[in-house]
Amino acid sequence: MKFRTTLLCASLGLACLATAHADTLSKVRENGYITLAYRESSVPFSYLDAGKRVGMTVEMSEAIAEAVKKAVGKPNLEVKWQAVTSQNRIPLLSNGTIDLECGSTTNNSTRGKEVDFAINHFYTGTRLLVKKSSGVKNYADLKGKTVAITSGTTNLQVMRKYSADKGLDLNIIMPKDHADGFLQVQQDRAVAFGMDDVLLFGLMANAKNPGDYEVVADALQVEPYACMVRKNDPEFKKLVDGVIGGMMKSGAFTKLYDKWFLQPIPPTNTPLNMTMSDELKKNLAELSDKPAN
Repeated sequence: MKFRTTLLCASLGLACLATAHADTLSKVRENGYITLAYRESSVPFSYLDAGKRVGMTVEMSEAIAEAVKKAVGKPNLEVKWQAVTSQNRIPLLSNGTIDLECGSTTNNSTRGKEVDFAINHFYTGTRLLVKKSSGVKNYADLKGKTVAITSGTTNLQVMRKYSADKGLDLNIIMPKDHADGFLQVQQDRAVAFGMDDVLLFGLMANAKNPGDYEVVADALQVEPYACMVRKNDPEFKKLVDGVIGGMMKSGAFTKLYDKWFLQPIPPTNTPLNMTMSDELKKNLAELSDKPAN
């Protein structure tokens, strides 16, 4: 039977890998550790400050890890961390390298075919970060120009479609992460960086000369962020939802939001001054994991 299963898995490839790691709590209990993902430049959710992981979803991940320790009966369970990018976050979750990804990942139906999402913890939309001297105020001003958009993001799909629909003929370059996307604008390799507005405000706040930049144009869409868990693992999703939902009901989530969006944050101790959106306020009561339209 084992031989037949091995042959079957060899023929199905990643499908069997995902199945093998689907029961996250059993995997964690057996291995003696859980591996959490973090991003290196998704301010203020998950990023590095002097080599240290910080951010709102880093703290959410730590709270989830504490709940996992109780669930598996291992108070000294080792917590490991793995850096991920927009391109590799889903493959690393599916193949068992990481067990949870909480950051700036959009919850949509396409990704929902590969992973499951917890309760939505933020709502955002694609806008543009530009130099104030660029003269760019809206999407029409980008016609025929170079725009940076991080590879592997939903923003790339949205901007490509918008460019085609409006005949903007954008020259899109695809940096590996958000920090590199902002660098393209700083070094005039791109006139704009198209990304989720919250990440743009975070990058701008931490810039050497934040007054040189601005976030412009209306949001092209509204999308929710949510933590990712492996597909078809209802027990672990229930645990993650329980932690996030509990934080939202108790007021702990609102305090965490205030800390990272309204108070000074590292490394420059500049506040983002982004009040909670109506969509997020609504979800504190609804606790929805509904994907983007």
